[in-house]
Amino acid sequence: MDSLLVRIKSRMFIHAHRKALHLLDGEYGSLVTGRSMDFEDLRSYVTGDEVRDIDWKATARHGSTLVRRYTALRRQTVYFVLDTGRNMAARAADGERKSEVALAVVGVLGYLAVRHGDEVALLSGDAERTIRLPARSSEDHLERVLRAIEAAHGLDAPQSDLDRTLRLVARTVRRRAIVVVVTDDVGLGAEETRLVRRLRAQHELVWVTVGDIDPLRLAGATAVDDGWQIPEALRTDRRLTAELARSIDQEIVDRQTMFDDLRVSHRRIGRVDDVVPSLLHLLKARSRA
Repeated sequence: MDSLLVRIKSRMFIHAHRKALHLLDGEYGSLVTGRSMDFEDLRSYVTGDEVRDIDWKATARHGSTLVRRYTALRRQTVYFVLDTGRNMAARAADGERKSEVALAVVGVLGYLAVRHGDEVALLSGDAERTIRLPARSSEDHLERVLRAIEAAHGLDAPQSDLDRTLRLVARTVRRRAIVVVVTDDVGLGAEETRLVRRLRAQHELVWVTVGDIDPLRLAGATAVDDGWQIPEALRTDRRLTAELARSIDQEIVDRQTMFDDLRVSHRRIGRVDDVVPSLLHLLKARSRA
């Protein structure tokens, strides 16, 4: 059986010519507000390092640019909270299954966490199931997390229920942690928004939305939850299709504005190939916040 983590790491290393792995590694610490870091040693500066980490005195003595390297004062716990309902078996923006994008997000952030000595845990579910794996810090454990996610997703899965999953996290995760929510491309109602505010106060909250495919892209496509299809008359009406496209774009903007107002780090990702650059953008944005 092929390792899911090996597959994800190979995608990360594809970006090596852009030093994406190093940049992700360096920015990972920004998942936690404040450094909570202790000085370890010096190393040579590479593109993407923070200017604030340059040790100017050591640079002057050595003759080349050196940056300070830090180690975490305490181990963090990263909880991955996923929608495992059938909505995640639908198609993402580039035609891949949403569950594949979700798996890549967990794999990349989980790998960075384990590299930094942090622990990863899984607490996910849908309308009928709760999936838990305890916090551990090893690649073997991360592989188990990825396998559990892969096995849970499918067209025969129960309905999605984001409320239930968020309430479970708010009620059971007592110690402050990093909570990474990966969910479907849906709007948040009043109850979900209240739960997001609560989780934002309790934890370091990161939210990743897996973007929907353009509903007009696949002829005959049906919704996974109720089997609804776009009427053919809509597909051939340019005015209506343009209005639908504007409505979708506005929903995306409104959702991002809502997360900005809630001060929650958020990215909408629609393709597996976009996972690494999108997470890098998210982490760099947190480091500047």
